[in-house]
Amino acid sequence: MPAFDLYHDAVKQALMKDGWIIIHDPLHLRWGRKDMYVDLGAKRLIMATRAEEKIAVEVKSFISASEMEAFRDAIGQYAIYRSVMRRTYPDYVLYLAVNDFVFRSLFEEPIGQLMIQDEDLKLIVFDAEDEVIIQWKN
Repeated sequence: MPAFDLYHDAVKQALMKDGWIIIHDPLHLRWGRKDMYVDLGAKRLIMATRAEEKIAVEVKSFISASEMEAFRDAIGQYAIYRSVMRRTYPDYVLYLAVNDFVFRSLFEEPIGQLMIQDEDLKLIVFDAEDEVIIQWKN
């Protein structure tokens, strides 16, 4: 089992406050002989259509000696998980959860905007202290 990110519990609480039911903690992926773990899997009922919406959430704190190294690792991990999930959990949408400071310092910058666009990056921006979701970036 992997070690959870510093903000794992804060994001989990924020998702539950937002109406999500946590069904995987973590969500296990396997491709070939390689095991991977996305931090959280969640679902919620969409009342208007009586359908379910399912997401997987990888939580990242970006606590590292190098901000760009942490950024590169997070984007790479997201791309790998997304590729595996497209084949193993095609009904889930993968999100990267980052705190509001990281969002402003990286993802609102040109390099972050480039990755959002080119990598079809989906983000959940959260406030760790209040354990709430600030915005969804699809």
